Amino acid sequence: MPQAELPELVAVERIIEWGAGRLDARVACDVQLPGGATYPVHVIALGNPDPAVPAVGYFGGIHGLERIGASVVIAYLQNLVMRLQWDSTLHRQLESVRLVFMPIVNPGGMALGTRANPNGVDLMRNAPVDAKDPVPFLVGGQRISAGLPWYRGPKGAAMEMENRAVSEVVKAELLSREFSLSVDCHSGFGARDRIWFPYAHKRAPIAHLAEMHALTRIFAQSHSHHRYIIEPQSLQYLAHGDLWDHLYSEACARGRGLFLPLTLEMGSWLWVKKNPRQLFSRHGIFNPLIEHRQQRVLRQHLQLLDFLSRAACGHALWLPGAEARAGHHAQALQDWY
Repeated sequence: MPQAELPELVAVERIIEWGAGRLDARVACDVQLPGGATYPVHVIALGNPDPAVPAVGYFGGIHGLERIGASVVIAYLQNLVMRLQWDSTLHRQLESVRLVFMPIVNPGGMALGTRANPNGVDLMRNAPVDAKDPVPFLVGGQRISAGLPWYRGPKGAAMEMENRAVSEVVKAELLSREFSLSVDCHSGFGARDRIWFPYAHKRAPIAHLAEMHALTRIFAQSHSHHRYIIEPQSLQYLAHGDLWDHLYSEACARGRGLFLPLTLEMGSWLWVKKNPRQLFSRHGIFNPLIEHRQQRVLRQHLQLLDFLSRAACGHALWLPGAEARAGHHAQALQDWY
């Protein structure tokens, strides 16, 4: 069987060619399909590699069906690479930050048209984290069968290859720094775009709730007309095996540096509402199928991704000090808990 071509993968490899000499690019791993076809998981970085500067990680395509998440990350990466040719302000910004991209974490699932990877494992239910409270049946993660959605993988097994690749990149490029952010782009939940932060496995607030509140406040102040709902994922549902809960906990265990992971959950129900025929397409439930809507989505989220790079550069200006931290924490508890 000939290997299916992934337009998103072609786009990533074209960007790597355009940015030759300006990008650090490598293949984290190769994912093999049952028929023998293999697809690379690319890691692309630009900016200052000095571990003394902050960093931002951009991740997409963790669920193969949610191609729009990969497209958003690819669009921002292309935006940066094209601007490198003429934007002197961007060159100065990149002296103060490291930007790391994994646009298609699950190319095997994307090629197969599945949420899970080729082993049938949902990568967002696969980390070694168990929920503290009851989770919704199946949706919260299950070990019954890879034939059912939200499969966590065998109990006690190592994380899947794709998750190990993400973990290695996060540890090497993000957790090694004094300050880092990440955003993982998904689609499919609700009719509103949401920005989620940990935890997903318990309802208790994270240790850096004050810092997360300060980040959301400067975003709201500088983007006063944004339409995101910003909240801990636990307000919606709990789940086993959340990868970002796992990596945030690892960052906390190190006892140094600050890592704030975010998940962009694009509300695909709105696309279905505007075009009900998408219900009859497996891809249509998670992605805008009409071209002008897809272009609008790509434009809409670029400002969020760009904001994160700027927020990382200026983190010393907005992170709350000891006195302000208590106020941010109290306000966050009132807003979210």
